[in-house]
Amino acid sequence: MKIPFTNLIKHQNLFGNELNKVVSEVINSADYINGKYNKIFEENFANFLGVKHCIGVGNGTDGLEIALLALKIGRDDEVIVPANSFVATAEAVVNIGAKVVFADCKDDNFNIDPNEIEKKITDKTRCIIPVHLYGCAADMDEIMAIAKKNNLFVIEDAAQAHGAVYKGRNIGSIGNIAVFSFYPGKNLGCYGDGGAVVTNDDVLARQIKMISNHGRIDKYNHIFVGRNSRLDNLQAAVLNVKLKYLKEFNQRRITFAKYYGLQEQSIDFQHVYHLYVIRVKEREKLIEHLSNKGISTGIHYPIGLPFLEAFKYLGHQPEDFPITYKNQSQILSLPMYPELNYNEIDYIRTCLDDKNIN
Repeated sequence: MKIPFTNLIKHQNLFGNELNKVVSEVINSADYINGKYNKIFEENFANFLGVKHCIGVGNGTDGLEIALLALKIGRDDEVIVPANSFVATAEAVVNIGAKVVFADCKDDNFNIDPNEIEKKITDKTRCIIPVHLYGCAADMDEIMAIAKKNNLFVIEDAAQAHGAVYKGRNIGSIGNIAVFSFYPGKNLGCYGDGGAVVTNDDVLARQIKMISNHGRIDKYNHIFVGRNSRLDNLQAAVLNVKLKYLKEFNQRRITFAKYYGLQEQSIDFQHVYHLYVIRVKEREKLIEHLSNKGISTGIHYPIGLPFLEAFKYLGHQPEDFPITYKNQSQILSLPMYPELNYNEIDYIRTCLDDKNIN
């Protein structure tokens, strides 16, 4: 049996002609930028999350940078981010001129550890960016309490958590701002790059929209120097179709995660399993074993952010982030997508049993 790590072709086929229809409509109308579906999707996604404002942007990384700029964070400011994440979380901080400060993750769910956040706060700290990694919510009650105590902003990096829930609240509706990525492999993905910034704050929403659209409030009235980062109408049309099925597809992921049975599931969180990540001590042997059985796997992420060459100048050592350092050699992502079936997961579990993995 051959089981790919993900299968975007199979995913595309689930929608039949529905996606082709809206794509053709956009192309035939030449309605490419700030078009009909931009407005429709922004409204629908805001309603889905239960927030007041959604602003489509070019991609999730742009969204993080725009969110930081909207909060007027810049040079000499410090922003705390998890040591275990995709590089974009830290990259955005550096790109707007602020100082990135890493905090280690928890040992149980891979997310940023609130206790480690508190240790990293200085008089220069302005913001915390918790990442809801792999589709699992970070400990937002504790993080928001820390932020309130220290007068800090919170930007939720929700790039992997479309539809995730924390204690009855939708991820993306808790912090000052939240940022989503619509990269094709996400739970809600488009046909290229795309992203969104969401907030309940009217002033921040106006600022975010202006920054992403050349600093202007109308076509030629530029209030400040902004940038060009807009979600194009074609991608918005695709996302608007897919959004209707997001809850259904997330439920399939949740069901398959339970069937895998390799992770405990918290009653406080609705994990949406963008990725299904386990820890194994002899990872390379298992990867080879599964590959020989036709099963593809991934590693998210093989190098903790503080240990990347890009952040070597910070001078971090393994003992600074012991959980992240341990995880980077043990974490392994198994196939997880709505198009899987029970027979495939049975086969994967049998192959894992062959190696006594638990």
